Amino acid sequence: MAAPVTRRTRNLVHTDPADVPLQDALDALADPVRRSILRELSAEPDFIRACGTFDLPVSKATASHHFAVLRAAGLLEQADRGPRRLNRLRRAEFEARFPGLLALVLAEGTSR
Repeated sequence: MAAPVTRRTRNLVHTDPADVPLQDALDALADPVRRSILRELSAEPDFIRACGTFDLPVSKATASHHFAVLRAAGLLEQADRGPRRLNRLRRAEFEARFPGLLALVLAEGTSR
C-alpha cells in the first residue's frame, strides 16, 4: 500500500534500505526507545499507528527525533492522514538489505 502524498508528507525523506550503510542501521537499532517503536509496529497492520499513540518515556520532540532516525535508516515509512502521521514498518525491504537483523531486534522483547 503506497503512502498518499500530501503537503506535509512531501517534506518527509524515506531512505531506501538498500542505500543504508550497516553502521547507520546498527546506530538506529542501538537505542531501546527506537527498538520498542519497532516491536510495537511489528504487531500492527501498515499505516494504523500514529506517532502520538506510542507510550514513550521521552518528550514529544525527542520522540519525533526517534521516528526521523528510523525513517532515515530505512526502517519506517510514514504517511500523513489528516493531523495524524501514520507509520509502516518496512520489514520486507529492511530484511532484503540486512537479513535476520530486524528479526533479532523484534525477538528481543519476547525473550525476557
